[in-house]
Amino acid sequence: MKLSVIIPCFNAAKTIAVQLEALANQHWSQPWEVIVADNGSADETVAIVENYKKKLPNLRVVDASAQRGAAHARNIGAASAASNSLAFCDADDEVAPGWVKAMGKALSKYDFVACKHDYNKLNEPWTLKYRTLPQLNGLNKYNYPPFLSHASSSGLGIRRSIHELINGFDESMLRLQDTDYCWRVQLTGVKLYYVPDAVVHYRLRDTLEGLYHQSRLWGEHNVLLYKQYRPLGMPQLSLRISVKNWLILLKSFPKFFWNKEARAKWVWDFGWRIGRLQGSIKYKVLAL
Repeated sequence: MKLSVIIPCFNAAKTIAVQLEALANQHWSQPWEVIVADNGSADETVAIVENYKKKLPNLRVVDASAQRGAAHARNIGAASAASNSLAFCDADDEVAPGWVKAMGKALSKYDFVACKHDYNKLNEPWTLKYRTLPQLNGLNKYNYPPFLSHASSSGLGIRRSIHELINGFDESMLRLQDTDYCWRVQLTGVKLYYVPDAVVHYRLRDTLEGLYHQSRLWGEHNVLLYKQYRPLGMPQLSLRISVKNWLILLKSFPKFFWNKEARAKWVWDFGWRIGRLQGSIKYKVLAL
């Protein structure tokens, strides 16, 4: 095998067929496989995957239910891989034509790569306005405070030896394991390369509840990253800037009533700030 595509999943019956169909339509002259690492799904996820084995002969399902979390599922999938090149994607996204070939070729040249995100296919127009769109034109920049670039696990590729060198994804983290993963890899001296020819159609949250839940958890886990990486060179946050950001959020509250797009953006920003407040309390570090 020249490439192992790993998909962590949990109760993904509503979306995983879209991803598997996209993978079934990929064309590459080299041998490759798909590993679905099931994290204990209670819906029809596994049955749907089994039905795709005729379209994807090198499709396997592995049991990753021993511990809850996508990080554990990815690690189990990687441990089951037959290739020395690993490519991760998610059950609720859709790889674009040529993704497998582009990732496989990139990993023959580089040790660590990240693909491009497209947001138009799987999302309604209003959802594209409530937040920035990562990996659209390059790697994600970490700006609060400035630190290393990173990328989403929905389109990461890595040499297996590097994955094993850092002991895989941190299974203790329920969110932002991919940011932590990218940083730990880069701190070993391995560079992360952007591969614009490999495209993933990325799905955004499309309910206010979903937006708030995601942004709050991301805010909280960003505080955890701050605590972990401050001793490794991450700059200290400015309390003055933190207070300024809270004031800007509060002053912008009337925008909540403007329209759906403005409401979504305010909920996203509010969830992020609440998450950082909760993270500061939980992890005992001031990172508002």
